Amino acid sequence: MSAAETAAETSPARSRIASLDVLRGIAILGTFASNAWLFAVPGGALVWFAGGLGPQDPVEAGLRLLSNGKFLALLTLLFGVGLELQYRAAVRRGNPWPGRYPLRALILFAEGLVHYLLVFEFDVLMGYAITSVLVAYLVGRSDSAVRLWMRTVGAIFVGMVLVLTALLVLTPDGPAQPLAVDPAATASWTAQVADRVQYFLLFRIEIVLIVPSATVLFLVGSRLLRAGAFADTEVGAGIRKRLMIIGLGVAFPLNVLTTFGGADWFLVDRYLLPPLVALGLLGLVTSIVVRSRRELGPMRRGLAAVGRTALSCYVLQNVLAGALCYGWGLGLAARFADARPWWVLGLWAGVCAVLVVAASLWLRRFDRGPLELVMHRLYAPRRASVAAEKG
Repeated sequence: MSAAETAAETSPARSRIASLDVLRGIAILGTFASNAWLFAVPGGALVWFAGGLGPQDPVEAGLRLLSNGKFLALLTLLFGVGLELQYRAAVRRGNPWPGRYPLRALILFAEGLVHYLLVFEFDVLMGYAITSVLVAYLVGRSDSAVRLWMRTVGAIFVGMVLVLTALLVLTPDGPAQPLAVDPAATASWTAQVADRVQYFLLFRIEIVLIVPSATVLFLVGSRLLRAGAFADTEVGAGIRKRLMIIGLGVAFPLNVLTTFGGADWFLVDRYLLPPLVALGLLGLVTSIVVRSRRELGPMRRGLAAVGRTALSCYVLQNVLAGALCYGWGLGLAARFADARPWWVLGLWAGVCAVLVVAASLWLRRFDRGPLELVMHRLYAPRRASVAAEKG
């Protein structure tokens, strides 16, 4: 969601947007809390796929429980909120919808493809772009039609995950296979790019799960905004309370069980329970922000700055992690392999600090992040020059 969308809303909406910026900042930093463990695998993504981590340390499992899938799901919900805001803006201006939105999705897909090839094997932007085209045609439909889509796609997705999980649980584990991938595979950036091209289907297989899951979460985010979940009202407070009960009171304890239940529960642990936990986080953070009447403190300002530059911070955090962890950079993943899990926490904290400072400084001059500016120029070239001059 851009600053232009923020300005387009009425005064009450601005307070809701403020909470969304903070939520988005938390989601971006939280997503890196999950991705940092992937960058910290000596040898990179191929070693991770080959089981290079070996048996998982219980301390690391507990730390990864805090982030695995939850903040990505939160980011997905917020993407749906942003899509709803764009739909509202189009309706308010009398513009057809989805109109040129597929072009916006195409630009996002292209950015995701470049990000995948040059930076990170587990990019989510491509999946978001594909999903957003479908949801753009659904967001303006009647509530009954949207509920039908959510129930149908959700049922198919849940059924697929449960069937795959049952197969994993019922299939006896074979003997451990020796690691066939050289841990020094990240010594060359060009070799990594070549691997991403060669193993495109392997690295992009997650899109099969991302698209149906994101379809439901986009629509849930859209409907939460319509229902007033972000408003400082009794209705909004009631919605947030229910979200916290479901997400933090029910789903999170179950997520603890699946985390320590073994590798066979990986799909449930990452794709089924975390979205429910994310709803609880959304309710909790929004309630805190809505109830706060004080001037923005440094932490809240920093999170909001990251939220306003979410796309740029998402890419930058992965660029920094690659340069720090891989062999063609500082090679910290191999150098500190015996210091897991604690050095990974330092990696996360250091990169997050850079993002907060960089986003805050950037927004003193511009009203959106650098990649957001590029997308705006490509999507709305006639208005881009005016927006870039603000600040």
